[in-house]
Amino acid sequence: MRVLLWHVHGSWTTAFVQGAHEYVVPVVPGRGPDGRGRARTYDWPDTVAELGPDELADTEVDVVIVQRPRDLELTETWLGRRPGRDVPCVWVEHNAPQGRIAELHHPAAGTEGVLVVHVTHFNDLFWDCGAAPTTVIEHGIVDPGHRYTGELERIAVVVNEARRRGRVTGTDLLDRFAQAGPLDLFGIDAATLGGIEDVPQAQLHDELARRRVYLHPIRWTSLGLSLLEAMQLGMPVVALATTEVVEAVPPGTGVISTDVSVLTSALRRYLADPQHAAGHGAAAREHARGRYGLEPFLARWDETLAAVADGAGQHGGAGAVEGGRREPLAIGARGGMPRGGDLS
Repeated sequence: MRVLLWHVHGSWTTAFVQGAHEYVVPVVPGRGPDGRGRARTYDWPDTVAELGPDELADTEVDVVIVQRPRDLELTETWLGRRPGRDVPCVWVEHNAPQGRIAELHHPAAGTEGVLVVHVTHFNDLFWDCGAAPTTVIEHGIVDPGHRYTGELERIAVVVNEARRRGRVTGTDLLDRFAQAGPLDLFGIDAATLGGIEDVPQAQLHDELARRRVYLHPIRWTSLGLSLLEAMQLGMPVVALATTEVVEAVPPGTGVISTDVSVLTSALRRYLADPQHAAGHGAAAREHARGRYGLEPFLARWDETLAAVADGAGQHGGAGAVEGGRREPLAIGARGGMPRGGDLS
């Protein structure tokens, strides 16, 4: 199957493109939001091709993955086909609703023929998708391996654009948590807050695993993949008990609470007791590998993509490939691993 999607969320896309399909990501001059192309800080397979808008009009696509309202517009403009009607379409919702939740309607609520896939049950619970069909496919990540050493008596945090996102990502809480011990902030724009940014994923994993404990200060986002990556690295985690965290971090793998003083005390204990930290980190890895492994994630997506493509094809959509054959894309024709992407 050939899948068109935009490079919006680097970590999620890295897992998604590990499947057994061909993947097309748009690229535009300057690699702006409309087309970042391939990632620069992640290892993507050669089955991911980047194509310009002028090339997409002549490209057969079985399913379109959209993640923003803008993607719907670009699909119709660049493919010349209406998402959900002329080409099968899935909306992947990464975020929890922002604003006055009781009054918010999902952008896909009024879009005919689009399946909304939430990445957490929390999102499915809180978003009002109207009559749009919904399902949940929980995160899966590429196992980074058990790298934890905890040799540095320091706290690791990964937040992209922490300065801009402020209270949503708990940026205002970092000074309070830093009272427990030295804290290293990683992520896009982290340098503006004295942190470390633009680190390739493999190097980031090595750096995280050297820290004694991982902190997840997020108030209101879906579920940070960096949290799951830290757990699979074998790190103990300390996190605000908000959104999907209460499902992701069971007892014995870390400490969750809405009381900052409880979390600060937990950080102090992990920093002071390497054996305690390593034990909880090992349990965290076992849990995260089981619940957020790559294989079940890809299997659920295979089922969903096939169902969406078949359903649209039965109603005159573009789900089926006529004739059974087509020429393969020139995967990687634009060369290697152009830079672009995020850390979360």
